[in-house]
Amino acid sequence: MENPGNRHNNWSVCLLQSLHQTPNLFGGSEKLDVAWDKGLYDSNVLVAYRRPRPEWLAQQSFVIQHSLSPEIGVHGIPTDNFTRSGSGGVNLSRLSVGVDLNEPASSKWSSATSIKFEHVRPINDDGRSISRDLDGFPVTCSGNSHDSMVVLRQESRFAKANDRSFSRFSLQIEQGIPVLSKWLIFNRFKFVASKGVKLGPAFFLTSLTGGSIVGDMAPYQAFAIGGLGSVRGYGEGAVGSGRSCLVANSELTFPLNKMSEAAIFLDCGTDLGSGQHVPDPCAVLTFCSRSTMGPTHVGCARFS
Repeated sequence: MENPGNRHNNWSVCLLQSLHQTPNLFGGSEKLDVAWDKGLYDSNVLVAYRRPRPEWLAQQSFVIQHSLSPEIGVHGIPTDNFTRSGSGGVNLSRLSVGVDLNEPASSKWSSATSIKFEHVRPINDDGRSISRDLDGFPVTCSGNSHDSMVVLRQESRFAKANDRSFSRFSLQIEQGIPVLSKWLIFNRFKFVASKGVKLGPAFFLTSLTGGSIVGDMAPYQAFAIGGLGSVRGYGEGAVGSGRSCLVANSELTFPLNKMSEAAIFLDCGTDLGSGQHVPDPCAVLTFCSRSTMGPTHVGCARFS
């Protein structure tokens, strides 16, 4: 039997997947989509109802979603010399209900807005509600067995590409609306800027990711540093977590032959000194480099 401490939040291992679409639900071109994904330790159910609107108006969807997944970004346990993050006995049962609005896209810009009620309930590996992790740190902002919030989210994206390069930028802003006094009130933003350039047969890609949150914050809302899309070579959250983060990635890929290619990348990440504001902080990375040309992995980390 597998030790629960070795669990990973990996949607690539999907055991069951189901998708049901009902076009023209009420005779007016309405659409009802029902999707269900079940992994080893994850599950996700999504129900979306869409009404047709003119192309120059925002497309509207009513969405109900429930997900269950291990929370390893903050409460995970680094294993295998920090290259993986195992479960720390904290899982998030998240229910959200709300409306998505997708604005008509221009030639380079697109935007989406949503307002949703979210109910987050941490549970242990046995499915029981918890308010603290195995080390006694709180896992919710309220201190109770769940957090509730109404979140207004707005995301804008820019994309430009040609035969030799591309540029992308996205900005996401979330605002917790104080409907009730005990619900979370916060402002959170995250940006991602990336640039890719073709250099002869090679391709150079660089990106910068950052974000911050002010106001109420549950530990699971912190920015986790480490893992794919962050500091590679480390498990998710194995580098650290904080109210703020800044991650820089650079990668150079070049072909070896017609069937394979090599890559050299350099990743750096920091919590900008905000890790002490997150219960059970982990570490702060200062430098990491890894090459697929050989078993080279040079890293340096400072632990809290």
